[in-house]
Amino acid sequence: MKKKRIASLLAVAVMIGLFAGCANTAEPVQSPAAGAVQETGTLKIVSTIFPPYDWVKNILGGEASHVELTMLLDNGVDLHSYQPTADDMIAIADCDLFLYVGGESDAWVEDALANAGNEDRIVINLMAALGGAAKEEELREGMQEDEHGAGAEAEEEAEYDEHVWLSLRNAEILCGYITAQLGALDAAHAADYETNCAAYLEELRALDQAYQEVTDAAQVRTVLFCDRFPFRYLVDDYDLDYYAAFPGCSAETEASFETIAFLADKIDALGLRYVFVTEHSDRAIAETVIAATAGQDQEILALDSMQSVTASDLASATYLARMEGNLDVLRQALS
Repeated sequence: MKKKRIASLLAVAVMIGLFAGCANTAEPVQSPAAGAVQETGTLKIVSTIFPPYDWVKNILGGEASHVELTMLLDNGVDLHSYQPTADDMIAIADCDLFLYVGGESDAWVEDALANAGNEDRIVINLMAALGGAAKEEELREGMQEDEHGAGAEAEEEAEYDEHVWLSLRNAEILCGYITAQLGALDAAHAADYETNCAAYLEELRALDQAYQEVTDAAQVRTVLFCDRFPFRYLVDDYDLDYYAAFPGCSAETEASFETIAFLADKIDALGLRYVFVTEHSDRAIAETVIAATAGQDQEILALDSMQSVTASDLASATYLARMEGNLDVLRQALS
């Protein structure tokens, strides 16, 4: 997302730091019909991606029977290449609550909302809700910049890292915000949502503490990605360093000789035994980097960015379980 666009979003964001637990007195982003849902029956909620979908599911708890909860990106398509279908546009137009990330990949949302013609819908932009906690995407040493990002125009613009859900601490903030908006929309069940949220936050905090304990005891404090790097928020939470082939939202798929050589040299210099990729990577870049190291014996590990969860995954997948899986991988790599 460009600086001028994120500035306008953040200007209207509620200061989430004022939350105490799940209690939130902030006004919803859009709430002309707040509290009226109990009069109309089914509550329709649409989330673009899996993490907020699962957060809402946990906040609803036993009250989910009167809710129709939909995830748009349910066919495995990556957030960065998603294009809404006609059915998706209808779902957005007809829903009571719409949640989306708000980064550059969601540029289509503004037109979708403008054309939806539903003034009663509440909209939650996760990045705007985070306010100052949203981070600019970094171009670190050795990282390959998108070819289309070169030039004077690129120097004047900055994209914000969209992958806000890969921080348990962000998840805690956002769940509190979502709970407040649900309560305003569906006042009859607001107390239940508060109770469910409080229980879920305890689980988030317990897992955050487990991450902290693993990283505090880490013998290795650098992760090296032979891939895009969507885990900026996660490594910043626990003061880990990183190197990567591409930024998190990069469209590049082929690494240059210079990038390969840089990563291989870093592996050798740091004595790293593991390199990382994201889920569903073909591992081709990682294998090339390993072949360029002195030892050529590093193991490839995958961290789950939760950007391609499918409809068939929804019956068993949970945000907490996937973050626990990432912790298990980090425990192995950082020991």
